[in-house]
Amino acid sequence: MNNIQSKQAVLHKDGTRRTFEQALIGEEPLLIRIEDQPYSVIMRTPGEEIPHVAGFCLGEGVADEFEDIATIGYCEQMAPNVVTVKLQPARREKVASLLKRRCFISQTSCGICGKEMIEDLGQALRPATDEITINMGQAIECVEQLNGHQDLYKKTHASHASMLFDSQLNVLSSAEDVGRHNALDKAIGKLFLSSRLAQARLAVLSSRISYELIQKAARAHLSILISMSRPTALAVELGESLNMTLACLAKPSGLLVFCGEQRLIKNR
Repeated sequence: MNNIQSKQAVLHKDGTRRTFEQALIGEEPLLIRIEDQPYSVIMRTPGEEIPHVAGFCLGEGVADEFEDIATIGYCEQMAPNVVTVKLQPARREKVASLLKRRCFISQTSCGICGKEMIEDLGQALRPATDEITINMGQAIECVEQLNGHQDLYKKTHASHASMLFDSQLNVLSSAEDVGRHNALDKAIGKLFLSSRLAQARLAVLSSRISYELIQKAARAHLSILISMSRPTALAVELGESLNMTLACLAKPSGLLVFCGEQRLIKNR
């Protein structure tokens, strides 16, 4: 199973025709099993399945702390397209109603009415309380670092990337995937597994910021999200309600800030 596959393509250009092998990003289903029951199927780029599922469990509310997870690993008979999660007994009891929603459209996927969704999530997510500040130039530099962590994109032009930084803007983790949600889950999951997630403050995304990415970031207690593309209107509404900072690049060398401007200060 490869995260990059080669397929034959035909290029038509300037009246010529040329056949060649084109590198394409891999995409395969990942089955997440929780307490021996199928919970969700995700289309993702193969690789980093364990941190991916760990980040997914955090984002979905299945786990609040890594200690809530008793075991997490590949299913021996079907690895690596199946990952099984066992929860600690106390956590299993606490999220029993959530575990009954097997094979569902996840909470961090599309399909919920905007206003109602914000009201519901507002009761489950805690607003950001940190007072971290970074200057505009530093924020742009963080986004520019994405290019150095996008090996799959350089070969396939079809992947998304996420990077997490601490308050000093040191890179803590990065991940790529065909899905923008998966890339953030993987980057968060790496820190969740190593008990370093509390250090993360800023996420940089290659994709637009959508409401489900806000939810994942809020669950990970990230207060600043900066993306390559503009956020959705619903993402801004949810970000405002959670006291988060949302911004994106504004060509040629600026930042477009939608909420939480107090955390972004002018260059000195």
